[in-house]
Amino acid sequence: MSHIITNQRKAEAKIYDMFLERWSPRAFLPDPIAADDIQSLFEAARWAPSCFNEQPWLFLYAHSDDARKRFLSLLTEKNQKWAANAPLLIFLLTTRAFKLSGKKNRHAPLDAGAAWVSLAFQARKLGLFAHAMAGFDEKKSYGVLGVSEAEYEVMAAIAVGKLGDPAQLAEDFRSKEFPNSRKPLREISIAVS
Repeated sequence: MSHIITNQRKAEAKIYDMFLERWSPRAFLPDPIAADDIQSLFEAARWAPSCFNEQPWLFLYAHSDDARKRFLSLLTEKNQKWAANAPLLIFLLTTRAFKLSGKKNRHAPLDAGAAWVSLAFQARKLGLFAHAMAGFDEKKSYGVLGVSEAEYEVMAAIAVGKLGDPAQLAEDFRSKEFPNSRKPLREISIAVS
């Protein structure tokens, strides 16, 4: 059974509830995720928009104990403490160049972000949560993940699982274990005349 955390987020304009329900917890239950649900996460990501339909993202994932330990070793010590309980660990990569032209694809990070958020929303639809992390050893990750640094950029690590009890977390994490707020709408969108 997952722990219930009250979500008090309020939107300033009319939006679908899914945007307020998505947040990034650190407390996860170690319960395995069904193979069909794992595939569902990546299927949602597959349909994200991308420049020239390149779909430059690549998700490498670990759900077995051995693979999860290898992925966990790439995370910063702080992230390892809480992500160890997540039954699914993922690394999100992007290709550095367009397939057809070989030119640098400067839009790949935007496209990968669209794929990541699609995965995160699908996780919520499945009763799961996804937490993306920037805290990992990028240089070491190429060797552990077995990918070419010349071809790929490792963008993020992601932990996925059912919501756990915040009491399992160290105090410095426990005090932050709630859906956070956002900047006011007026600070992120400005009409230009």
